[in-house]
Amino acid sequence: MKLVVLALLAAAAFGSAADVARQIRETGLDPRECYRVRDLEIRRGEASIFLNEGLLIFQRPVSGRTLAAVFTAEVEGGDAEILLIPPSRSERASLSRFTHTPNLEERFRSAVLLFTDGTAPEMLAAVRQSPAVRPAPEEGFLLAAQWNPVLANLFRSFEVRMMDDLLSSRPQREGFFFATLSSVTLGNFDLLFDPRARRQLMAGQVVHRDGRTFYDIWTNFESRDFRTGMRRPPDPTVKVDNYRIEATLSEDLRLTVRSAMSLKSEQVSASLPFEISPRMQVTAAEIDGRAVEVFARDSVRANMIRGEQNETFLLVPEDPLEPGEHHVVVHHEGDVVAHAGNQVYFVGSRVNWYPLSGTQFAEYDLVFRHPRKLNLVTSGTLVEEHVEGDVRISHRRSGSPVRYAGFNLGDYSREAVEKGGYRVEIYANRQLESALQPRSIPVIPPPQSPGTPRRQPLGNLATLPPATAPSPGARLRQMANEIADQLTWMSDWFGPPPQKLLAVAPIPGNFGQGFPGLIYLSTMAYVELPGAGGREAYFSELLSAHETAHQWWGNSVTSPGYEDDWIQEGLANYIALMALERRRGAKVVDGVLEQYRKRLLDKTQDGETIESLGPVTLGLRLQNSRNTGAWRAIVYDKGAWIFHMLRRRMGDAAFRDMLATVAERWREEPLSTSQLRMAAAEFLEKQPNGNAHYRSVDPKLETFFDTWTGGTGIPELRLKWSAKGVAPKVAVTVTVEQSGVPDDFTDAVPVELQLARGKSVTRWMRTSSSPVTITQILPSKPVKVLLDPANATLKR
Repeated sequence: MKLVVLALLAAAAFGSAADVARQIRETGLDPRECYRVRDLEIRRGEASIFLNEGLLIFQRPVSGRTLAAVFTAEVEGGDAEILLIPPSRSERASLSRFTHTPNLEERFRSAVLLFTDGTAPEMLAAVRQSPAVRPAPEEGFLLAAQWNPVLANLFRSFEVRMMDDLLSSRPQREGFFFATLSSVTLGNFDLLFDPRARRQLMAGQVVHRDGRTFYDIWTNFESRDFRTGMRRPPDPTVKVDNYRIEATLSEDLRLTVRSAMSLKSEQVSASLPFEISPRMQVTAAEIDGRAVEVFARDSVRANMIRGEQNETFLLVPEDPLEPGEHHVVVHHEGDVVAHAGNQVYFVGSRVNWYPLSGTQFAEYDLVFRHPRKLNLVTSGTLVEEHVEGDVRISHRRSGSPVRYAGFNLGDYSREAVEKGGYRVEIYANRQLESALQPRSIPVIPPPQSPGTPRRQPLGNLATLPPATAPSPGARLRQMANEIADQLTWMSDWFGPPPQKLLAVAPIPGNFGQGFPGLIYLSTMAYVELPGAGGREAYFSELLSAHETAHQWWGNSVTSPGYEDDWIQEGLANYIALMALERRRGAKVVDGVLEQYRKRLLDKTQDGETIESLGPVTLGLRLQNSRNTGAWRAIVYDKGAWIFHMLRRRMGDAAFRDMLATVAERWREEPLSTSQLRMAAAEFLEKQPNGNAHYRSVDPKLETFFDTWTGGTGIPELRLKWSAKGVAPKVAVTVTVEQSGVPDDFTDAVPVELQLARGKSVTRWMRTSSSPVTITQILPSKPVKVLLDPANATLKR
């Protein structure tokens, strides 16, 4: 009851979200609350901001809440400093990559602070109680004139979050603290502490390079109180359990949607946050049949910090919602479908064309109205389809909870295959998109001798006719059978997929994407393109299996955060390699792994290897201003290598059993890297056909995961061996030397001692910055001693 009263008071005090946002932008700084301060400190987790000497001015309160302050050290004796010490090796390495120091200890000249937590009362109390502080209203007028425009601009980037915090009944300790600081050596950079995030502390910087804007996250980690369990991130305020979406695509392909949701609110809610594509505009909304305010702003900086392309909007009812079931309707429209030429279409907002509240599993009831001449493909079981004039209407239901609902559109031909209780429907465009159409080839005459009259104007060259365009539907039946085989093989291994019907449709570009019951495949997976080279094998041999694997890894088993996304992408990549192994043998897979290894060892413009730019757990943070291509190579290619190495250490049977159990145990649940390690260690220990000797070297797989998921480095390994004594007691001494990696890099590598008549002994040896030596007693001198003969370790 107390929370209800507080929420009602908050709503009454603040009024509409739009009014509050306008007041915050226009209120500005208060010269009467300007002070000459000394020795003030702000602590947020591992970050400390020291205002040693300077001017501090607060924003005028809005409905009794102070939400911002500005500090400047541009005074005589002025000084300020930030100290930030990341707790892990990988985060210190990430920070060092951008700032050239593993711990951020930086003096700054000015800071703009935004906050919805307890910063204001904390700082105001310190200011008013300190004998070293004196009021400075004269300087305050100058500071307000200088900094008000900057403050208003920053407010626009955090308006939605601020409104959500101010209107909600959450305690202030769940509010955020943001500081943007200006230093001489690092320029402008940001610090964010957000108790509602999975990783609460973040430092980073907006960078403009080559005509693009990046947000480089220097470090992002779980704060001390959260790591130790003293605090925990708050649970989601709402749970959406089903959608009823009615979508209309007009002749010009504009999408108009009515999205109805049933949700459960866990607490009193004065506002409900949702996310949607920036291509969609929310036009109206209702909660429980009553119109509500829609508050949406272009939160550019906040979105960049979160690494998301979605826009956040709030639904603000007149009266706060009490806990329980509620019915929400959102009306939205926009242009998410684009022409790619030749009746080929590109769906741009595949995940976020309708409102989302986090990543939740829900049931979907989908009704699409679209031009009759086009085919619309979506996931779920077909309930009904009919035609009304020039409009085709289709109705599908998911039948079970899924993460997302996507759709695709085109002028398609179709094939269907049923196998093992599952149905695969595959669609192909009737023509190639314009970008893949063969071009006419100009005939350029040979050079003429100086002084020879030209026989024709240069602008009127002859052309040869274009080559015949390959048909996107030529391999349709073959592809349907291949994907049906992949689906049943994976179902036997991982259990049933999210949907019994798997629809497969083309999308322009060089990528694929796997949704529950729906796969997007690049057009290049459908055709054999001349000159495609090594890329051709990826599209024809691996892409469909990779996206099929996402039915489980990504759509059933999910990730708790970006730092664990490598599991889903790396495992989908490796399962695609295992599918290739089924068809074409292990040597072909070794060839693909070799391509991955070479890509990881490619050099950047700075002479570093791609792999050294960060561990797999950095996830999308690897897409930064310094190297935009590192993310794919590290997350996908190194991720596949990690699972290949894990398989070699565990043995095939234990590896397969472990993944089958993980797929069942974490169905519709997030799987973290640490949970994966513990599951793998469980099966390494209990499976008798696992690698017994490796168990003695790294029984809990802690060294393996720390080295390969939390660090960087691809070692160069050298082997030396010698034998003394005579049969039946020969002492074989083996030494392994490691180089080309950080000094703390360590792993285990197999050494095979081959004896006569096909017998062999395998020992796993730990590697180190110093040579490692073991002695093995054998009944006879070995014929060969081989280092990693089965390609079980990623090495140079």
